[in-house]
Amino acid sequence: MGCGDAMAGIAQKKRRIMGRSADYSGERCAIAAAIDIVGEPWTLLIVRNAFLGHSRFEQWQKSLGVARNVLAARLKRLVALGLMQAVVYSERPLRHEYVLTEKGRSLKGVLVALYGWGRQHVYDDNDGPFFELVHDDCKGIFITQPKCEACGEMIDEHSVLKAREDGRGMTLSELYVRKGIGVD
Repeated sequence: MGCGDAMAGIAQKKRRIMGRSADYSGERCAIAAAIDIVGEPWTLLIVRNAFLGHSRFEQWQKSLGVARNVLAARLKRLVALGLMQAVVYSERPLRHEYVLTEKGRSLKGVLVALYGWGRQHVYDDNDGPFFELVHDDCKGIFITQPKCEACGEMIDEHSVLKAREDGRGMTLSELYVRKGIGVD
């Protein structure tokens, strides 16, 4: 195999890995783990709408316009991963409501952070988003800015992020096996 063939093979492999079927199983990173769980298309919008009161399949399907098979698969995975709980609300025909668990509700900060980033860097003042997150007490728009847990310093675009690695953490696939989480 020549050098050009090898490079083409590497580029093709990278495209497969970076696509929607990315495999993070060898990663030892909490960001990769979070993306593996909530990074699929539609997942965070399903969670967002659960915070807004949606609990039934038809509500998500109507508001998001997502294909029924995709929505069913996402809800099934959110339940399997413990972010939502399926609660029967009708026996005949069998129907479920999907409610956020404590683990699912803990994604609120993630959604607010993504909203703040999108509000600041995607929409400008002239074409602001149709959808706004507002504080229920004062009706102000949510904008979030992270701060250091240890010293309280606000983190901005000029702050340097560094990673500490000790090599002891499990890979994502090892973690899923230990916790009994099926990876579809």
